[in-house]
Amino acid sequence: MPDLSAWLEDPLAHRALDALVRVETRVTRRLAAEVERRGLSATGFSMLILLASAGGSLELRTVRLRLGISKANATEVASTLAEHGLLERERSDRDRRALLLHLTDSGDRLLADLFPAHARRVRDTFTALDEGEKRQLAQLCRKLDRAA
Repeated sequence: MPDLSAWLEDPLAHRALDALVRVETRVTRRLAAEVERRGLSATGFSMLILLASAGGSLELRTVRLRLGISKANATEVASTLAEHGLLERERSDRDRRALLLHLTDSGDRLLADLFPAHARRVRDTFTALDEGEKRQLAQLCRKLDRAA
């Protein structure tokens, strides 16, 4: 078996990546558990939150870019949410290629039901960090995102 450590150009970067992936998996799993019990994927919940935050309507392309998901995944998640009556899809009058997503009253009610507990779980997840550390973490993640 080859000694992989001999090929590492930046061992600290690999340790940072390992820590980042491990914590992202744990935090995501913890935050998504209740949402998934209600039959909604974490990505679907994020899509509904994004639509609500934008006033209830966005182009699918914008949603995809903001969530950092593939076109296929965004289309699949939007289709599933539409099948459950949580959003509606329609072609844009300005650009027939563009698909608009609209949060429905059912989607709005589901968010009103799920989001307060989700917000508490997010708060509780990050209690180990003080305000400055939370700002620093957000800044570092944005920096890594731009570099990627």
